[in-house]
Amino acid sequence: MPRIEGLSRADASPEIARRYDEVFGEGRDPVREPGTLAGTPGNWWTVWARVPGILGAFGSYSYRSAPIDPQLREIALIRTGYVRQSQFVFSQHCKSGRRAGLPEAKIAAIPYWTVADVFSPLERAVLAYVDGQMLESGRVHDRVFEMLKQHLSDEEILIFTYLINSYSLHATATRALRLEFDDVPERIIEVPVPDDLSDSKNPPGGNQPRAHPIRE
Repeated sequence: MPRIEGLSRADASPEIARRYDEVFGEGRDPVREPGTLAGTPGNWWTVWARVPGILGAFGSYSYRSAPIDPQLREIALIRTGYVRQSQFVFSQHCKSGRRAGLPEAKIAAIPYWTVADVFSPLERAVLAYVDGQMLESGRVHDRVFEMLKQHLSDEEILIFTYLINSYSLHATATRALRLEFDDVPERIIEVPVPDDLSDSKNPPGGNQPRAHPIRE
């Protein structure tokens, strides 16, 4: 379950209550009756509602109204969700990409775009731009940027830069707080010794490779 409790409608300000009406339906308490009209649990909204200023800041620049190609935008955001390992961001933007007319073959290939042949040179440059920022901490090769400059205005490049990093924030935060589809248990854990292997047969450290003596 989420690591921070959502804000109930009874405790919400009028501004937040209006936002709840838009997202969950009029008059509904999304903590008592979770689930958005889009089919997600909705706790991203109810948790961040505890800090209305931040929740408002998230929507201060709408990706939907950004003056960039919507299919190219969704390619960038799907890839951002994937490389930041957020089921929520990845899944939601697969749906957004579909609504924008992005072909299924491209949606499916975004996780393995480097060996896929369905993307245009510009689409590949945008995917490489995402990877340079997300996987190499902003280290973007000159040739990638040259390709972006051939096809996009400076303003469009700035918008892509902002949106990629904004949705990286969303991806990281939903995982850290275990919100929405990122409410999953930690998968990197110790695997226990099978029950049929007794302690007598496996003294402490018995499963570890034995060190060979050093020969001089």
